[in-house]
Amino acid sequence: MTSPTLIILAAGIGSRYGGLKQVDPIGPHGEIIIDYSIYDALQAGFNQVIFLIRHDLEEVFHERIGRKIERRVKTAYVYQELDNLPPGFSVPSERKKPWGTGHAVWCCRDAVQAPFAVINADDYYGREAFRLLADYLAALPWPEKQPRLPYPYALVGYVLRNTLSEHGSVARGVCQVTPDGFLAGIQERTRIEAVDQAIRHTENGVDWIDLPADSTVSMNLWGFTPSLFAELETHFKTFLVSHADSLVRSEFFLPSVINDLLIEHKAQVKILPTGEKWFGVTNPQDRPVVQAAIRALIDRGVYPAHLWD
Repeated sequence: MTSPTLIILAAGIGSRYGGLKQVDPIGPHGEIIIDYSIYDALQAGFNQVIFLIRHDLEEVFHERIGRKIERRVKTAYVYQELDNLPPGFSVPSERKKPWGTGHAVWCCRDAVQAPFAVINADDYYGREAFRLLADYLAALPWPEKQPRLPYPYALVGYVLRNTLSEHGSVARGVCQVTPDGFLAGIQERTRIEAVDQAIRHTENGVDWIDLPADSTVSMNLWGFTPSLFAELETHFKTFLVSHADSLVRSEFFLPSVINDLLIEHKAQVKILPTGEKWFGVTNPQDRPVVQAAIRALIDRGVYPAHLWD
């Protein structure tokens, strides 16, 4: 049995919240969403945490989040910088924004030596979700002398109705699932809303299409083996060449790479269904809802009131 690693994508957390110091606590003693994700991951059997951050966030991130985690689990920091590119490529002078989630995970290539999970820093996933993924990754034959095809990846699949905000739209990856429970494809839907007892999405703000409430969606809780890093580098090079005329703004997304690997028959992604309810501070009005949800979980005994005591 292998103890898996957890990668937390936190390079964008400062920009999303207006600065890391302004990350609002949602637990009774100053805990934020990352705290609960790490707590659940450790309970599930993860034995290393890798924070993917930016250099300019390093000091405050360590003070606000990293220090308390370092006392409890092996912890590493990896930095997503624009100039971390494959040999032969350079950053356009006008490029300011990060390269995207595919690049973020690729930046962790030298820090990971075991099967690993990837999560967002600002989403609550639920205890069962981490247990499902930890059990899957721990059961993989590891280490491998040679990566086997198709790569045995996994994705925790959420029920769409359990992932919505009451106060605005959300972006979700809507999954196509085979009858035997594997991912056939994933479509990014950038604006999904619950309206008048229905769930619908739009890409242009005008035309709306209904979505089944029980659709399987991705919350970007993925499980991989280190075989992914070589594939990310190959696809990132292709991205940099094919988007040469639009590199100022184009982004290299992890789900797009996974879709390509499925088409190439190089990966097989097992869907791990969960009934957990997502929550996060997507919109400012979400904060009291999240606080109430955490309080309810504490009252049920899922979490201690003082999480890290």
